[in-house]
Amino acid sequence: MPSNDARNLLRIAVPVAAVGVVAVAVSGGIAGGKGAIGAAVGTVLAILFMGIGLYVLQWTARTLPQLFQAMGLMLYVAQLLLLMIFLALFKGTSLFNGRAFAFSLIAATVGWMIAQARAHMKAKIFYVEPDSQKGESPQKTGHPS
Repeated sequence: MPSNDARNLLRIAVPVAAVGVVAVAVSGGIAGGKGAIGAAVGTVLAILFMGIGLYVLQWTARTLPQLFQAMGLMLYVAQLLLLMIFLALFKGTSLFNGRAFAFSLIAATVGWMIAQARAHMKAKIFYVEPDSQKGESPQKTGHPS
């Protein structure tokens, strides 16, 4: 992963981890130990899914730009399917509090979207290639005078 991508991922994941810490503390206070575990699982799952998704999309944008939009749509469907499989496997579990899991998953996902939008706004993305214009005078294409 190039350093710019890693830096971007770090700028997004750190605020989401902070949201997760708050969710774990609140859930632990409200629902006890199982609530804290549920909030931690929800936060880790959100960071894992969204982080892998961001990495895959950045890789696709670099290597196969023509498939970027299709890959994004496929990735989001795959994330939803994996989440549904996770929920089906742990339906009715006594390992953690389901409500704390759900609320922390939602909070971490919304936090990820906000942090990603902020990171994108702060990124200095060139819209003109700096090497393409080397101070050369434009070529005349009209009739010679």
